[in-house]
Amino acid sequence: MDHIAPDLATLEKLAYQTVADLPQPWQGAAATIVLIVEDFPDEALMAEMDIHDSFALTGLYEGIPLTQKSVMDQPMGPDVIRLFRRPILDEWCDRGNVTLRELVSHIMVHELAHHFGWSDDDIAAIDPWWE
Repeated sequence: MDHIAPDLATLEKLAYQTVADLPQPWQGAAATIVLIVEDFPDEALMAEMDIHDSFALTGLYEGIPLTQKSVMDQPMGPDVIRLFRRPILDEWCDRGNVTLRELVSHIMVHELAHHFGWSDDDIAAIDPWWE
């Protein structure tokens, strides 16, 4: 039997399920964040972050956290969460003790925490894995 790795669309669906499962008021606000799922971070991003292993980055929040935004700020574009499929799948295989949905959800919550400025207690209330 052939085994096929989950594709970009599968990870995107799992990430959107995480957003749909968030408690209010987070759910509506999280739905405004642009989600991009790619196989790997590009070379420019890796260089900018001084990361040398393309499997080391599973997700990234790009934007200004809500706790730091001001009505006086000029719009810089939408806030974005990027998920990187191959590093996520690699971690999933290495762990072997969580479902892909659990791992994607954990990564999404971590990236959403950057956007919302959540404390560790806030994260733990949403993601029991964080405890």
